[in-house]
Amino acid sequence: MSTFDVWAPRARSLTLVVEGTQYPMTQDDGGWWQPAEAPTSSDDVSYGYLVDGSDTPVPDPRSRRQPEGVHQLSRTFDPSAHAWQDGAWRSPGMNGGVIYEMHLGTFTPEGTLDAAIGKLDHLVDLGVQYVELLPVNAFNGTHNWGYDGVLWYAVQETYGGPAAYQRFVDAAHQRGLGVIQDVVYNHLGPSGNYLGLFGPYLTEGMSNTWGDSLNLDGPQSDEVREYVLQNLLMWFTDYHVDGLRLDAVHALHDERAVHILEEFGARTDACAEELGKPLFLIAESDLNNPRLIQTRDVGGYGLAGQWSDDFHHAVHVNLTRETEGYYLDFDSVGALAKVLEKGFFHNGTYSSFRERHHGREIDPARVTPLQLVVCTQNHDQIGNRAAGDRISATLNPAQLAQAAVLNILGPFTPMLFMGEEYGASTPWPFFTSHPEPELGRATAEGRLKEFERMGWRPEDVPNPQDPATFASAKLDWAEAEQGHHAELLATYRHLISLRRDRVELRDADFTTVSVDFDEDGRWIVLHRGHTSVLLNLGEHQVSVPVRAAGAEVLLSTVDGVGLLDDAVQLPPHASLVLSRAEA
Repeated sequence: MSTFDVWAPRARSLTLVVEGTQYPMTQDDGGWWQPAEAPTSSDDVSYGYLVDGSDTPVPDPRSRRQPEGVHQLSRTFDPSAHAWQDGAWRSPGMNGGVIYEMHLGTFTPEGTLDAAIGKLDHLVDLGVQYVELLPVNAFNGTHNWGYDGVLWYAVQETYGGPAAYQRFVDAAHQRGLGVIQDVVYNHLGPSGNYLGLFGPYLTEGMSNTWGDSLNLDGPQSDEVREYVLQNLLMWFTDYHVDGLRLDAVHALHDERAVHILEEFGARTDACAEELGKPLFLIAESDLNNPRLIQTRDVGGYGLAGQWSDDFHHAVHVNLTRETEGYYLDFDSVGALAKVLEKGFFHNGTYSSFRERHHGREIDPARVTPLQLVVCTQNHDQIGNRAAGDRISATLNPAQLAQAAVLNILGPFTPMLFMGEEYGASTPWPFFTSHPEPELGRATAEGRLKEFERMGWRPEDVPNPQDPATFASAKLDWAEAEQGHHAELLATYRHLISLRRDRVELRDADFTTVSVDFDEDGRWIVLHRGHTSVLLNLGEHQVSVPVRAAGAEVLLSTVDGVGLLDDAVQLPPHASLVLSRAEA
């Protein structure tokens, strides 16, 4: 396939436009169009397609660059031109190392890939293993969360474009950091999507929460699936990415015998074998279905990991005491204990939020805890709150430390959201920059109505289209060196080093995890081999029946802890990590 070939079975006529010169195209039996006379140039060129006699060219569905925006001409890009310097990098695969979720536009004041390189040493010092970037696909406007992408092969120009992306991955690898890219295959953004002019990429009349569903199983869906699969492989081959986070896979509609997720897993494994290095996929799913991460030889999809939102909900409720909406079922210390031991809270149990039974139990012989990615904060759980407030807005420093202890010393693969390591006070609200006035107004009004129904006052809900809303989300890096922020950062560094250095905290077996708790006393103890993690989630001092005689204190987050032979006195909101000589 040449640079300008394009799949367009819906087009009656197609003309390629390169630097203002038109080249007629012809179609083969499979719906692919080729220029009769292919233009040649050693330089990057701007190009587009005139569909069915239109006077305005539209971008290439596989465009690698959109320098002037998603409505303008595409531009060629040679990914092989980058001279990679990451030959010494050896990815550990998905091994339980800490993941750091980052939004490029708000991670630094500049909001670019090159600026983010300047902060990578902070992440090295923190001790994380992977940087996970929110979506970078080309979208209309200058800034948004990234989930409104419409050209999946192009890197957003306001972030620096594809060459800057290669520089970022190269720089991360040279520092011993892996890179995970968040990708969206369940929908396209509301502006700049021209795929329908070319072919049946979307299923008309079938939609999910965010727009029309991708045509994965209908007529002519073979090429649509291949469009997605080639994009998935592009991140591994052209950009040296180590893993992909698949957004909202529960919204992928596919009734084929071989589900697209299973094909994702098989293609990724084949690519890993071809490249000679580990590659992995992590699914975001609210189905609580371990089939996603079971091996394909037992009927699973063979993905490396999936998110467990139940962990977030259990920790959030026990620390904040919020019980609205989907938090209601998690209003107990027992819910947190179950998640720590079982991975899911809803594993076939009744969900009051859904008004039905939900989830499926994990078979510990087929799934390990490290396959579940968990967090106490992420872009969704913060940004989908009315004000975009982090838990640092309501919890005290000792409680923030408890969130860190549960996340990092738990049996799962922990993920942090940028800034949480120092208790960032900056919010992370929902923000957009739709250039179209009607779309921008509809977005703002729709969000306002949603939260007004929940009792919020209009003045307390930031307008996503207001540039000030976006500006408010940018991290204030000076905080990391000040007062309780610096103390929390030191705690995160210590916790991550404990997880890295102690074998029992890297163990990947549900059978080695046990939990004791007291609902009335609001304390919980997580046992992992020789290490015990004790937390007092309540407002009063408690006596926890744990033998402390001869134990080594690995971490204590508050003053006033009392170690007795057969009990530990824990002040309110205290966290204590003990290492015992005997198991």
